[in-house]
Amino acid sequence: MAPQRAVQLSLEKPTYAVCVVGVETHVDVHRDVPEGAKTFGVSGSPGVEVFVAYDPTQVTEPAGKTHWPLDASVDVVLSVGTASKDLHDLKVKVSYFGQPEAGALAHSVLYLTGVDVSLDVDLGRTGKMKRSRRNKRTWHWGPEGHGAVLLVNCDRDSDRSRDPDLDDGQLTSLADLKDMSPMVLSCEGPDSVFDSHRLVLNVPSSDAKRLRVFCARGGVSLSDYRQVLGPRLLSYEVERQPGEREVRFHVEGLAFPDADFAGVVSLSVSLLDTRPLAEVPVFTDTVTFRVAPWIMTPNTQPPLELYVCSVVDPHGSNEKFLADLASLASKADCRLVVCPRAENRNDRWIQDEMEFGYVEAPHKSFPVVFDSPRNRGLRDFPLKRILGPDFGYVTRETLTSGASSLDSFGNLDVSPPVTVGGKNYPLGRILIGGSFPRSGGRQMAQALRSFLQAQRVQPPVELYSSWLSVGHVDEFLSFVPTSDPKGFRLLLASPSACLQLFHKKREEGHGEAAQFEGLKHKANRSINEMLADKRLRSDNLHAQKCIDWNREVLKRELGLAESDIVDIPQLFTLKGSYAEAFFPDMVNMVVLGKHLGIPKPYGPIIDGRCCLEEKVRALLEPLGLHCVFIDDFLSYHELLGEIHCGTNVRRKPFAFKWWHMEP
Repeated sequence: MAPQRAVQLSLEKPTYAVCVVGVETHVDVHRDVPEGAKTFGVSGSPGVEVFVAYDPTQVTEPAGKTHWPLDASVDVVLSVGTASKDLHDLKVKVSYFGQPEAGALAHSVLYLTGVDVSLDVDLGRTGKMKRSRRNKRTWHWGPEGHGAVLLVNCDRDSDRSRDPDLDDGQLTSLADLKDMSPMVLSCEGPDSVFDSHRLVLNVPSSDAKRLRVFCARGGVSLSDYRQVLGPRLLSYEVERQPGEREVRFHVEGLAFPDADFAGVVSLSVSLLDTRPLAEVPVFTDTVTFRVAPWIMTPNTQPPLELYVCSVVDPHGSNEKFLADLASLASKADCRLVVCPRAENRNDRWIQDEMEFGYVEAPHKSFPVVFDSPRNRGLRDFPLKRILGPDFGYVTRETLTSGASSLDSFGNLDVSPPVTVGGKNYPLGRILIGGSFPRSGGRQMAQALRSFLQAQRVQPPVELYSSWLSVGHVDEFLSFVPTSDPKGFRLLLASPSACLQLFHKKREEGHGEAAQFEGLKHKANRSINEMLADKRLRSDNLHAQKCIDWNREVLKRELGLAESDIVDIPQLFTLKGSYAEAFFPDMVNMVVLGKHLGIPKPYGPIIDGRCCLEEKVRALLEPLGLHCVFIDDFLSYHELLGEIHCGTNVRRKPFAFKWWHMEP
């Protein structure tokens, strides 16, 4: 450890110094020496460790280590092991010699007072603090890494406010302390030392807007906690009480990592000697935190809550749809949450409004809803109804005049954990949709993309989704869990698989079986008619090319093989230059563990069964999945959405700790 401070000795009078336990202090034995002195010796009282540093290629260690040469590069370094009981109770003596056999020419005396000053956090990420003298300034990823974690205090623990706790500079609930990271300042030593020395906490101005520090003095009521560092508060002189050995602090994060913030913040404490005309720093200790990222959960994580909206439209209410979802949720042992019309203002697209994720530190974890900038009928629901105790909230607004369709969170998904070319992504990779590369078309807003990228633990992959009218990735892909070693399959909408199925059914003599049979509001289309429709075939050749391009990106960026992909029959039609689902889009499903809520496709009925449903069952049920086909035609499909668009699922967080990965 490099010396923290140099002490100058004097032959005329004793020198007095304060030394911090465990910190090396350099003693200058060369500046004030008696005339004729050629060597020196040094000794210390019990409790002081004194050692001589030298280059063995230039200096020969003297016998008995009593006469070290003064004209060589020889340094004296000392440290103290414990805090002093009394002022100046430790002593170091330096003696200077001329002739080898002669007595000492003169002596310098240094009186020391040991103080134990240390700023400590959960460096080992165990959920408990442990004193440390090393590695506190740095933060390292990985299972062998170190560095404390800071949660963004974005939940709301008190009914006194409508906003997240981080918006309040005062503590409004003692429960809020559990969301904060503990920090302890050790300050042991004779009380009289602190009459002439100050302890000052500091935060860099660049970090002050991203954290807040509270200190409790005098009690345990809300009024005893006050903010001492944070926005517009860059330093705090610690009010140490006589005999006090520890001062406890609580640190909260105020900002997630983003384009202008790498996620790392630091705090320091300085011991300042106030006796000179200008304060002199004796010692500085610095700790570093990394703000916990917002983490998405894929379909492979167990479901906890299923959200859906109660709505009405010209065809009536969606009560039957809600009842079908309630049955599915019950089978999956998942709680159903219905957002009433008074709160959703007849906005049914709850997937587009928000995305569930979570934040985690060694001492605490809680879910966090990410509110999209679409701001339609459901715009107040995440903030007013989901934000609460141990349920956080975050949002990002677009910088343009308004959000586009691609800023809705049907255009935001995440893969299960994958390994790509030997690199592990234990929390999966985020998937977002945009335009074809270099086409200059529609994109997700930069504010959203920057936020997702800055979290680092789920590096985003951008897909081509703007070929679709709505433009969301959930219109052509989904992930489902499996019980085999792979653990999941990627489902892709496949026009070619659908046309192949229809060709096969025609060859089997079922060419007159009709799509949309049984629907009052849709004209039937026989298999023969659909296969003869050149426009429909052309539209689906285009759609298949777009999906195939995404297929190759997904295989490359997620490390997938063809055996990891299941092609789900689906047809599209072009409306202008954009594609829409021709019949209910079956990949746009809700996944509740092994139970799948799939849009009922109303495919051709053959031998009393829908051939599309039968094909999907044959593909998925051997994987241990249970397919439930739900009618969403009038309430969702005709409005250019399906079941996934109209639902949202909060899932169980990963068991894997994000700080153990190496991005």
